[in-house]
Amino acid sequence: MHTIAHWVDGKSFGGTSEASAPVTNPATGVVTGQVALANAADVRVAVEAAAAAFPAWRDTSLTRRVQVLFRFRELLNERKEELAAIITAEHGKVLSDALGEVTRGLEVVEFACGIPHLLKGGFTENASTKVDIFSIRQPLGPVAIISPFNFPAMVPMWFFPLAIASGNTVVIKPSEKDPSATLWVARLWAEAGLPAGVFNVVQGDKVAVDELLDNPSIKAVSFVGSTPIARYVYQRGTAAGKRVQALGGAKNHMVVLPDADLDLAADAAVNAGFGSAGERCMAVSVVVAVGEVADALVERIAQRAGTIRTGDGTRGTDMGPLVTREHRDRVASYVAAGETQGARVVLDGRDVRADGESDGFWLGPTILDHVRPEMSVYTDEIFGPVLSVVRLDGYDEALALINANPYGNGTAIFTNDGGAARRFHNEVEVGMVGINVPIPVPMAYYSFGGWKASLFGDSHAHGVDGVQFFTRTKAVTSRWLDPSHGGLNLGFPQNN
Repeated sequence: MHTIAHWVDGKSFGGTSEASAPVTNPATGVVTGQVALANAADVRVAVEAAAAAFPAWRDTSLTRRVQVLFRFRELLNERKEELAAIITAEHGKVLSDALGEVTRGLEVVEFACGIPHLLKGGFTENASTKVDIFSIRQPLGPVAIISPFNFPAMVPMWFFPLAIASGNTVVIKPSEKDPSATLWVARLWAEAGLPAGVFNVVQGDKVAVDELLDNPSIKAVSFVGSTPIARYVYQRGTAAGKRVQALGGAKNHMVVLPDADLDLAADAAVNAGFGSAGERCMAVSVVVAVGEVADALVERIAQRAGTIRTGDGTRGTDMGPLVTREHRDRVASYVAAGETQGARVVLDGRDVRADGESDGFWLGPTILDHVRPEMSVYTDEIFGPVLSVVRLDGYDEALALINANPYGNGTAIFTNDGGAARRFHNEVEVGMVGINVPIPVPMAYYSFGGWKASLFGDSHAHGVDGVQFFTRTKAVTSRWLDPSHGGLNLGFPQNN
């Protein structure tokens, strides 16, 4: 049984805390390691290392920073299968899905390689007589990243490439459920030539989070997780004077209009609903069937979902286990509650025969039809392979349902009517919209983030928004005079 430690100042760090938590392979139920849980003193050591490394990294030329970033990109691309295997072993998602996660994170690394262009300031000559004004963007200092279990590689990569490329130093706290991916990344940064202390990892739970939120040396916090915790992180972090971007939960709706291609829509609902066992913040969890398409659509979805092979992600299966036994049982309880409240179970994954060990945390694809908005299976973020079908009569009802939902992360509409699609993306109160695209995760050069209870703070992840979040603007007004000065003048300065 090995211990998964911290990474501080360019090397492994055991810390002083004796607390730990088990790390389990969800496909076997076997405990594969113990992750150290940092106390406040351990976190302070990491923060101090980041603070000490900041002045030199801030003053490192853009050319040198980008060289390190390019080297990191090349190493990550060469070894991405290795990282994917680590993710599968601790999270449970199938290898192909884990590799896709790493690849999407790699896109942000590649975007960050263009940081010199994104950090350019502005210059105005002779704004006033012999007075020039220019603006520059400067890094904040040590920043913290608190990442979730469902994307142990991709979500941190939404943030740290831009933070590091902009001249900040980083302390990251990964989920204690699958902590090894971030340590692997730390070692890769060291190999790429990143100076010690620029990228640090502290394992831990709420104790570590609170220290990061309170520590005055941490200047900004990026968080992804559930809405209640996102709200907590935002409130506590901003109360301590920090910039905070806290991405929360989701209840993503996919509207299918009567003119839609039902085969395309059914494929999309299955792919987006059951990929990674539904443990995605961008998963489609509600299909809104409009008008007379419901019966045919549900039939197509059920037929496709019934062919999904659930099992160990290393065996070439389609869908893996859920992350923990407790989470598996919680998701199954929502299925039971939905059935009790009147929903029809079209496909029941509670008794799935998985291609894996009997102690794995298995729950197969599940479809509930005739779901109503007051049911818990609709109101709550389930975060599992449960697809709810809500039947409505028209477009206006579908739009009103989505806009009334407290979450606003992602949504999609399937239609062949361009006017309906344009009206939808204009009217829907959701941050990311897909048109005949089920998981509208933008490319790295666009921002990622929801509305309403899906995001606390003004800044979205990656894209130009990410660069702005990790930097601040300084305006400089400059005048270089002839040897003789103009004398004293106590009047308010005027442009001339």
